[in-house]
Amino acid sequence: MFKVASLNDLKEGQKCVVDDIAVSGDIKRRLMDLGIIKGAVVECGIISPGGDPKAFYIKGALIALREEDSSKIYIKAYDGANSPYEKGCVDE
Repeated sequence: MFKVASLNDLKEGQKCVVDDIAVSGDIKRRLMDLGIIKGAVVECGIISPGGDPKAFYIKGALIALREEDSSKIYIKAYDGANSPYEKGCVDE
């Protein structure tokens, strides 16, 4: 069975590109307001000792998300190419 990777699967220092957000309503609007939109480059910054929440660099800001939300944000591999949404992200 094919498993789609989510933002919650990232380890510290890994980058990805947001592919889809599988929530709706107010939560989706809040995530989009934080810069989590399709095509955005996200880097896993800090993982709490218990594993939840995780903090992600999104457009230069460090945003903490609980597993409940980050597991519904689907991702694809970051290939290092310039993304139009990467401006402001933390450099490697």
